[in-house]
Amino acid sequence: MVKAKLYNLQGENKGEVDLNSEIFEVEVNEILVHQAVVAQRGSGRIKIAKTKDRSEVRGGGAKPWRQKGTGRARHGSNRSPIWKGGGVTFGPTGKENFSKKINKKMKRKALFMVLSDKAKEGNLLILEEEPKKEVKTKQMSKLKKNLKIEKSAVLVIEKMKKQLGLAVNNIPKFNLLAADSLNVVDLLKGEKVVVSKPALQQLEKVYLKK
Repeated sequence: MVKAKLYNLQGENKGEVDLNSEIFEVEVNEILVHQAVVAQRGSGRIKIAKTKDRSEVRGGGAKPWRQKGTGRARHGSNRSPIWKGGGVTFGPTGKENFSKKINKKMKRKALFMVLSDKAKEGNLLILEEEPKKEVKTKQMSKLKKNLKIEKSAVLVIEKMKKQLGLAVNNIPKFNLLAADSLNVVDLLKGEKVVVSKPALQQLEKVYLKK
């Protein structure tokens, strides 16, 4: 059975915790994880690029010159895409759909794979209890230091707490997630994943529904 190191809020090692093999002992399929990442990022992509085609560009009502007799090429409008200031051909319309479909079962499996990989590499840490909701940034920064987290980390708690969220968000490369709303992209942002014991129980409750 896969295990993870257990710590208290002072960063002291308190032994090990047995992890549920259904969540933390899943064989990693990089293709599926990549698919989940692409689907999530595509669904969250904001459409800001927008160009005008020839029907939307102002002007161009009159024919630039007569059809014959000038020696020049025929043109019907100076708003044609081949003219300077004309419309854009095949440009972004602002109506593009970047979302990718992935079913819930695949998404959940990819999540388990990321958690399993973190546990296997020793990058999953368990906290005996959760920080109090009125905790300050200084205390959370000290906890991160005591856990010897030098780079990025994600803290997973049972339920989101506003004050705790503010305290964590003030620390660079330290993110807070609720157990019932985990996602592959945010978990991958953290080199270390710190999970409280209550959050561990909530994970099993939410993601192992029969």
